[in-house]
Amino acid sequence: MLRWTRLQALVILLLCLAVATASSLPWLIKPELQPGSLAPFDAIAPKDALVQDSTALEQQRASLVARSVVQVIDQDQNRQLKTRLDQQLAQLQEVTDSGSAARIGPVNLSPPEQDWLKQRSEEEHQAWDQQVRKAADRMLSQGLVSNLAVEQLARAANLQLGEEPFNNPAAQSLAAKVLTSAFRGSSNLRTDPNLSKQLIEEQLTKQAIPTIQVRKGDLITRKGEPITPKAYDVLDYFGRVRREPQPLIWFQRFIEAGATCAVMLLVMRRERPGLEVRQALLAVGLLLLVQIAKLWFQGTISPLAVLVPPTLVLAEGLGTGCGLVWMSAAALLWPVPVQGLGDGRLLVAALVAATGALIAGRQRSRGQLLQLTVLLPISALIGQWLLLQLQPITGLRIWGSLNPSLDELATDALLLGVLLMLTLLAIPVLESSFGLLTRARLLELADQERPLLRRLSCEAPGTFEHTLMICGLAEEGARAIGADVDLIRTGSLYHDVGKLHAPDWFIENQKDGPNPHDALDDPQASAAVLQAHVDEGLKLARRHRLPRSIADFIPEHQGTLKMGYFLHKARERNPNVAEKRFRYRGPAPRSKETAILMLADGCEAALRSMPPDTSDAQAVETVRRIVESRQRDGQLRKSSLNRSEVELVIRAFVQVWRRMRHRRIPYPIPARRGLPA
Repeated sequence: MLRWTRLQALVILLLCLAVATASSLPWLIKPELQPGSLAPFDAIAPKDALVQDSTALEQQRASLVARSVVQVIDQDQNRQLKTRLDQQLAQLQEVTDSGSAARIGPVNLSPPEQDWLKQRSEEEHQAWDQQVRKAADRMLSQGLVSNLAVEQLARAANLQLGEEPFNNPAAQSLAAKVLTSAFRGSSNLRTDPNLSKQLIEEQLTKQAIPTIQVRKGDLITRKGEPITPKAYDVLDYFGRVRREPQPLIWFQRFIEAGATCAVMLLVMRRERPGLEVRQALLAVGLLLLVQIAKLWFQGTISPLAVLVPPTLVLAEGLGTGCGLVWMSAAALLWPVPVQGLGDGRLLVAALVAATGALIAGRQRSRGQLLQLTVLLPISALIGQWLLLQLQPITGLRIWGSLNPSLDELATDALLLGVLLMLTLLAIPVLESSFGLLTRARLLELADQERPLLRRLSCEAPGTFEHTLMICGLAEEGARAIGADVDLIRTGSLYHDVGKLHAPDWFIENQKDGPNPHDALDDPQASAAVLQAHVDEGLKLARRHRLPRSIADFIPEHQGTLKMGYFLHKARERNPNVAEKRFRYRGPAPRSKETAILMLADGCEAALRSMPPDTSDAQAVETVRRIVESRQRDGQLRKSSLNRSEVELVIRAFVQVWRRMRHRRIPYPIPARRGLPA
């Protein structure tokens, strides 16, 4: 890492080792023997014993899970079924009021039922409806299943109606038909996971725990033969299974975790060439906190709460790529192995975190981030609920043998929402502490009413105008190659703030008065003044707490360029003067954004001074000549700009110049009254 000292690299290395240790800790102590491995010795039972059969116990538990499902009445479904019944009763009354009982209605009517409907009075109608509703309440209170045969449902309806006094057999048969039609193919039951778990535990305690009877002198294992699960339980009971450090397994996991940290840092360095040591410390530190949290809470931890907030912070502050690679490393270093889709919560959390990282990298205000902290938990809740509902269709047991309830999913989503809100509040603190540069922070720094920019516009108006011109060129160049437009806009506004220390020494701020350099008459001292505007700019950046990525524009926009005018003046007096004294101290641009700003700074004056009749081809040739001189001087070597990108930047500069020189129609100015025309 280019900017890291040995001490800083050592701190990062120690933190990576801590992550590797925490991640590999569950594999540090493993049983020496495993079921299925070859027995290294003959084992004889030293005494009589009853040993718990763990394999049979797990099989018993699994069989109980399959048939120990507790269902309860779903009140929402009850209300829907009662509403359906009321609608059918209303339709039946409409058939009666129309005077044609033979027309199509909610049920098919027999002749006796038609006659009864025609003859019943209003009091009989109200009493009959009430009796039907009471029978429906009794049926719903006992529960309905959707796959119950129609004949069985009709028989149940008749049994419930038998408790109501009907003065006509047709009235009872019609009531049974209405109830059967309203409840057919419907269920008012739902599974209660909590009660199901309680039932399983109660049944396990009531049933006899499976045991293995062992007599003294029985042969447990024979050397060289595979160890059966029952033999393993007996060996473990008699203390023959030693749990000692397994250095090979632990070392393998340790190396995997350390390599994951190294790859994560390298990819982050690739995504963000100016990665600072404190930003790397933040990424590795968050990874360490995740490992400690997973070890501490073990199976009770929510992957949503562990993965999503740190991913959002890093994606917002360091870029989407950095957030995604951190999330991948954190998911891969999960201490307990993920077997297939047995722990689908991790996969769901990774998907939600990746979605948040992709969206957060494009957010341009804290209000949009606030919306994201609300939408992500809601989306996670809806997505998990849909997966839960689709499990019977897809056959994927994402949550294992026992599915979570809607309350548990809502609790996870609520916890995620609270943590995201706290993360949003902590982002401004993290920005200043770890040098994170969010979109919202960039837009805040680009506000021209900020004190430093306001001072530049008042005390060095020529420099400020030059800054705005360069800002337009640099933005278009960055947009042409897909670079960070927000970063280059903000960096352009601050790149020349160092000229505030002596604005009159720069040509754009000089009016009709004398040039101070002429009075100084010392090329080397004049060159020192030019270099001072870089040094003073860095001091102002530190004083105003500008982020490192913005402060980098101040020295890198000049790189190690020659101060050609003063070098020429110096060589007129002494041809042997060293060129090094008349070069900026740099460094040369180390990112595409600072390189584009250097090119824009070199081309702005040339483009502005072109005559109105200059053609596009001439403008392109002028810009290309300036750019090629920077390339020959080695200024773009570290910027990773390739030839095609340089050509796109050149054409973008010319497009901005074409907009700058647009023609205007001369407006006639009328003469004032009383003055000669």
